[in-house]
Amino acid sequence: MHRNTLRWAAPAVVGLVFILAGCTGGDPATPDDEISPLGEYFSAFYGGDLSEEEQQAKFEADDKQREELMAQCMQDEGFEYIPVPTSGAVFSSGEEWKPDDREFVSQWGYGAVEYPGADEQPDPEQTTTDPNSEYVMSLSESEQTAYYEALYGPTPSEDEMSEDGSYEYNWETAGCSGWASHEISGDDPLQSDEFADVMDAINAFYENSATLPAIAELDREWASCMDGAGYPGFASQADAQNSIYDELNALWSENTSETGPDEAAMDEIHEREVELALADLDCREETDYRAKYQDAQFEAEEQFIADHKTELDAMKAAAEQARS
Repeated sequence: MHRNTLRWAAPAVVGLVFILAGCTGGDPATPDDEISPLGEYFSAFYGGDLSEEEQQAKFEADDKQREELMAQCMQDEGFEYIPVPTSGAVFSSGEEWKPDDREFVSQWGYGAVEYPGADEQPDPEQTTTDPNSEYVMSLSESEQTAYYEALYGPTPSEDEMSEDGSYEYNWETAGCSGWASHEISGDDPLQSDEFADVMDAINAFYENSATLPAIAELDREWASCMDGAGYPGFASQADAQNSIYDELNALWSENTSETGPDEAAMDEIHEREVELALADLDCREETDYRAKYQDAQFEAEEQFIADHKTELDAMKAAAEQARS
């Protein structure tokens, strides 16, 4: 199925994803070396204050310990399990994404249909072979089911699944994998009842960012420019990019071929994507969209921090303690 990952979007959307997913990068709507005020908090929450080398070293150490704990747990459950070695290079950033570079946008648009590195083959030296595959294949079908339930927990029931296919993760029902991860990381303090109110406030803040007067006015200016360029109907800058992803998702949902949608249909969408992205870029430049959006967003975040500083500092301290 086609991936529906927005590589860059309006800060309101990115901010919410940033919080819920625990990303550590800067806001794609701001300069690469500048993180928003709230972004600074969440960077500390999730280890973004570590260097790339420190993050890599921590990942490898945690992964090695997790695999060893999983092997111990699976043995207790009556199965064999050989720890899988880490594949390494997890924090490689790959090719630079340049949504404000005209040459880049002229080639890739929003990066929906085609994007840098899509045709690159994985390095064989970076590919990890599962040392447990031969053992699993030697088991009967019922034994394999029991093996994977012991390793990852039972498959969520229909009642536990949401409409989009997601479900609420619980380490206690996630088998040996969940147990091992919890042994290393413990409970996530950001998911505790103690910080539920401020987390709700943060999510509501990002969801409502687009309604800030300065941002709403900026979107009106941008939309007026787009209308003049022959692209009416977009209420906000993020709507332009999302319209391409919506179209792609519709194409994939209608696809019945094992090889994916018709290549000519994909090429047609990509051609229109590039044209739309270039018009979007022109209007962002004409309205000074990025700089003005950043100024309004940063000002609003600074006010939010002032209003919730006690709770945010407590969350930061709890997260840092959990990581130590």
